Amino acid sequence: MSDSNTTDFTNPSTFILMGVPGLEAAHVWISILFCTMYAIAVLGNFTILFIVKTVPSLHGPMYYLLFMLAMTDLLVSMTIVPKMLAIYWFSSREIDFSACLTQMYFIHCFSVMESGIFVAMALDRYVAICDPLRHSTILTNSVVAKIGLAVMLRSGLLALPFPLLVRQWPYCRTNIIPQLYCAHMAVVKLACADTRASSYYGLFVVFCVIGLDVIFIAVSYTQILRAIFSLPAKDARLKTFGTCGSHLCAILVFYIPNLFFSLMHRFGQNVPLHFHVLIANVYLLMPPMLNPIIYGVRTKQIRDRLLRLFTHKWT
Repeated sequence: MSDSNTTDFTNPSTFILMGVPGLEAAHVWISILFCTMYAIAVLGNFTILFIVKTVPSLHGPMYYLLFMLAMTDLLVSMTIVPKMLAIYWFSSREIDFSACLTQMYFIHCFSVMESGIFVAMALDRYVAICDPLRHSTILTNSVVAKIGLAVMLRSGLLALPFPLLVRQWPYCRTNIIPQLYCAHMAVVKLACADTRASSYYGLFVVFCVIGLDVIFIAVSYTQILRAIFSLPAKDARLKTFGTCGSHLCAILVFYIPNLFFSLMHRFGQNVPLHFHVLIANVYLLMPPMLNPIIYGVRTKQIRDRLLRLFTHKWT
């Protein structure tokens, strides 16, 4: 006799999200950690959106792309954290099968979108530094809008096969997911069928799509560094390189945890499950939390606007 969680079924009506297996005693502290990260992400990204929208001098290609990045970070954090907190605070572990697939789609969609935005930002920095006299004529508002539309279409289309493939598999083992959200491979592992198509497509997106984005960014910064080091004055080199600092920091925050998680997921069979789950959540929440801080601290125009806002508030 099988219980309700292991009944044979082809398409389960619900999945059970188990949270962080093995760390049940620390669930309160884990929920506080994720709630804090979420609050910082929401407040920080709303602040970036407000500043870019209300300050006319920031209405340019670099800041339009930053606006898109903040919006993407906001959406990805809102896609996963409310359900995480509901699991910890209200023991609301069930998630509808369709809602699970929807969450999976948006997680992948926003992740690919963020990578595409970093590519667009690298293009903006390349044109601004290597061809500054033509920057305003090459990256016009209409061109930036088309780039943004292309980034959104690419991410939307590339994320679509993830839930479509998962939906077609039969599930006859269990409907318990040892995760805080509907991670693609965690759901695929529950299927009792040949799921190599899902695995191969996931590898394709990681290595061929994200990998190509990284190569494009690396090539752009190779040309940028060549242009910077060709400048005669040291002060000019430092000032020019400083305009890339925020972008470089944000790139490292996004791609390094992503790479670490992908490698650990593929080759870390001996790593404890609770560590897998924690890293899977932290790598999704870290960029939305840190990107507003990076741009708020390192970008002079945004930093000055924030200082004026707080000075005006307390005087």
